[in-house]
Amino acid sequence: MLAPPLAPPRSAAVRTAYWTRLLPLLAALACVTRAPSFARPLWNPDEGYLAVQARILARGGRLYETVVDRKPPLVPWLYEGTFAVFGSGSLTPVRVLAVLAQLCTALLLASLARRRWGGTAGRTAGVLYLLVSVGLNPEDAQAATFEVFILPCTAAAMWCADRRRWGAAGAAVACAFLAKQTGGAVLVPVVWLLHRWGAPPGGVLRLSAGMAAPVLCVALVTDPAGFVFWTVTGVGAYASFTGSELHVLVRALANTAILAVACAGLIPPVVRALRVARTGATDLWLWLGSSAAAVAVGFHFFGHYYLQLTPAIALLATAALQLLPRERLVAAVRATACCCVLFLSWGLLAPRADLGHAQRLAAAVGDRTAPGDRVLVWGMHPETYWFAARTPASRYLTAGLLTNYSGGRNGPRVGEKYAVRGAWPVFRAELAAHAPALVVDDSRGKPYAPARVPGLRRLLTAEYEQVGQVDGAVLYARVTGE
Repeated sequence: MLAPPLAPPRSAAVRTAYWTRLLPLLAALACVTRAPSFARPLWNPDEGYLAVQARILARGGRLYETVVDRKPPLVPWLYEGTFAVFGSGSLTPVRVLAVLAQLCTALLLASLARRRWGGTAGRTAGVLYLLVSVGLNPEDAQAATFEVFILPCTAAAMWCADRRRWGAAGAAVACAFLAKQTGGAVLVPVVWLLHRWGAPPGGVLRLSAGMAAPVLCVALVTDPAGFVFWTVTGVGAYASFTGSELHVLVRALANTAILAVACAGLIPPVVRALRVARTGATDLWLWLGSSAAAVAVGFHFFGHYYLQLTPAIALLATAALQLLPRERLVAAVRATACCCVLFLSWGLLAPRADLGHAQRLAAAVGDRTAPGDRVLVWGMHPETYWFAARTPASRYLTAGLLTNYSGGRNGPRVGEKYAVRGAWPVFRAELAAHAPALVVDDSRGKPYAPARVPGLRRLLTAEYEQVGQVDGAVLYARVTGE
């Protein structure tokens, strides 16, 4: 297939005027669409996990050693740097960075669309992206977590590849991977673009070097063995969904339906355009397809995974709309804006029961411990540590890594024997070296309750006594000898 037609060359003054007008519009829209993110101190446990990680790293901790997660380090480092400058008591500065990430993504998409289809298409792509980007459950769309920071990297990879800047494209792919492993899926359309331009040997070499250099540097800066284990070889158990098929299917269908509502104004013109013309957008379809595969990897289908689809959706809709009469374009943008208002209202008005629970539990932890005490929260809400300003007793911030409950599995593969390889010996050694002053059982009837975890049950029976409850969570204080 031939390359998509490029817009006619324009003078520097015309280009400057174009961006001078478009930048304020997209900046204002980015602020409006991310406004609900500032309405709550925290949106989901991923934000809490990152906040606790950042505090530990700021106090001299090391990623993959004193605190661990199945993620690359870019976003934890971003949180750590933000906390170093603005303090760790609020996520507002991180939320500002999320706004900038969304704005950057919109500008890159606008530039891609303008290069291919002209100025109107550029404006359309930027606006549609920002409108669609909030089209999920607010706790997924408004949180400043991994996927939000993947998106500018993936857009930059496509922008560079479209201009045959292969070294920079490779570096952008690497940054997307280092934000979250699934960000590397953008390599598929980037390689296709390289092939379309004839795959020159120099281009292949530059792309490969651009990808390899940042990843190798990060591995060396952290711990190479730990980096490989926690980002690649140690994530296999997380991808299993044995016994949870119906649970996973329902979540996948629900989140797909929610995003489809956000894109309701774009689906008809895309379908119509596919019937009447070829848009020359093979790379965009590959981008969408590889992103969909990234959403499916691990069989979890959480709503925030779907954010990775939105840049390709915006560009494909733009490609379709530029083939249709202007009134169709206006109608599609208007319908998408109405859907955006619906999701923004949801974000501003919907209650968050889990947030209130974590705050009440943190208050109880703060009342029963001193600032220097270590605490173990046995649950899936690490934000309790952050709200309580207490140090975790273990590098494992949730029970998920110790029981394979990560991802909300409701199947039978939950328990000590399904934990991350080697986790329990390390966990026992940590508790022996620094016994927590307070243990909080926040399982509340979940499959990882202490009654089903012998290692934790023995610890509680031998060394702790129940001292209180908060919303079903049980607090245990350490019994001190006379």
